[in-house]
This record gives sequence, C-alpha cells and structure tokens, in this order.
Amino acid sequence: MINVPMFDVEVPAATTAAGAPAPLTVVALDVSLTCTGVAGVGWTDRIRTNLRGDERLAYLETEIVSFIRAADMVVMEGPSYGHSGPRFHEDLAGLRVLVRRYCHRHKLPYAVVPPSNLKLYTAGRGNATKGEVRSAIADRYDVHTEGAGRYDQADAYGALAAASDWLGQRLAPVPERNATALAGCQWPDREQVVAR
Repeated sequence: MINVPMFDVEVPAATTAAGAPAPLTVVALDVSLTCTGVAGVGWTDRIRTNLRGDERLAYLETEIVSFIRAADMVVMEGPSYGHSGPRFHEDLAGLRVLVRRYCHRHKLPYAVVPPSNLKLYTAGRGNATKGEVRSAIADRYDVHTEGAGRYDQADAYGALAAASDWLGQRLAPVPERNATALAGCQWPDREQVVAR
C-alpha cells in the first residue's frame, strides 16, 4: 500500500547509497486482449483472460493498472496496423486508450514504441520475427520468456529496454544501428519523467 500525504509536501528525489539519483521505474506493456506482456527491469509477466466484451476490458484494465500505478513511466508497444490477427480491433484499440487515459489522469508519462522500431532495437531488423526478438532478449538481457505469452513478454521487455536507453539507463550495450530505432518512437517530455 502506498501512503499519500494529506498535505502538499516537498519530497526529495530518491537517491542511491552513493548519492546518485535512483533509477526511474519503467513498466512496459505489449497490450493484447488475450495475453498482455508486462516487463520491468529483470522480470516479465503476463495477463491472460478468456473473458469477452466489456468484462474483458474491465478485467484487463484493472490488471494492467496493478502493474503500472507505481511506475515513473509506462512504455507500450504500438499497434500493428498490418496485423491480420484478432477480429476485435475495436476492443484492442479501446484497451490501448484505457491505458493511455489512466496514464493521463494520473500524470503518468507514457511512450509508444512502434513494432518495427521495437524489432530494430532488440533484434537489429525492423522485420525480425517474434522468435528472433525473443532470442535477442534472452541473449542480450538474460531474460528468458517461456510458455504461453512468451513472445508478448519478450516484446514488453524490448519496449522496456528501448525506454530505459532513451532515459539514459541503458540495460545492456546495443549496436548503434539498433539504437537508431529510438528516434522513431513517441516519447513523453523527458523533464516530466525525470521530475517524478
């Protein structure tokens, strides 16, 4: 449980034992109606459901919020417009908007990493396969995603790695070619993130 002060007080920024600013907490999402991937530094998780319609959206919103509410920044993989997957495009777009609106209401900065930029950043090619992204995440960050949702979790970790790099908290060295992917992402105002 987080205690919120009843009065406006100035709270000093968190620092490490060495006096340097503490790393910002970034939570990444690969938003999906059936299996949303979630990632933070050194971990991944998934949110799965068989619900449909509004019940599914309500459940997913609640579960996603449970992961992002204490974050300093949220990063999401952007939509794949050419993807012919789920028939529920309206609900998927609605879920993305629910996450964005939550972030907006709570002044929680968020970023969007287009799928081709995420693939370029993690695997070195904008058209890399899901398996190549998953392998690159395992090789570079030693984060192994397994079972149902493994690709969703790997995508979320890739978005996390890109956002961490953008914030100056690079999780591991990446080739310069991969890092060019950061320029094509939708980033929030950096000062808004750092000031949290």
